Amino acid sequence: MFYFTLDILGTIAFAISGVLVAMEKRLDVFGVFIVAFVTAVGGGSLRDMLIGNTPVIWMQQSVYAITIIATVIFAIIFQSKLKYFRRSLFLFDTLGIGLYTMVGIEKGLSAGLTPIMCVALGTMTASFGGVIRDTLCNEIPVIFRKEIYATACILGGFSYFLLRELPIADAYAYMAGLVIVIGIRLLAVRFKIALPSIYPKN
Repeated sequence: MFYFTLDILGTIAFAISGVLVAMEKRLDVFGVFIVAFVTAVGGGSLRDMLIGNTPVIWMQQSVYAITIIATVIFAIIFQSKLKYFRRSLFLFDTLGIGLYTMVGIEKGLSAGLTPIMCVALGTMTASFGGVIRDTLCNEIPVIFRKEIYATACILGGFSYFLLRELPIADAYAYMAGLVIVIGIRLLAVRFKIALPSIYPKN
């Protein structure tokens, strides 16, 4: 139930981030829903296909589709309340990658994967929906820019496995990993920390 709740929260966070990007591009209602939907389930769908969990989770459990529909309607109705558009998008995107990283790692553990593969699976779960969202909206995906994005997922994921070696409950290590992903992303943006550029300055 704990992991399911986090999965639903991640779905909501990414659905809202999809709605915000779609509305910025002034898409119609159908376009907003499609962008929100693929943002919310894109990473999870890739994850499930890679570990052979098919049909993918949102096809098995209607609660995911219902949650996305309700979230889209809520976000459209209360769009005027989202005054700081870019800040709202950043917040929900950051929450989404934190939640989905840890959900993906847990799915990898359930499938018997090694820690490295679990971290890779968590990073893909967190990042792939945003890649589809940005591609559909004619943007360069955040993960392909020099911003700290996937790096936060990787560091948080490995921190989780290190913390599991300590004499603490796995749930605490799990929450710590989640906080580390979100914290690294927030700090990187706050202090303008980025990956080094490989291109010479003009």
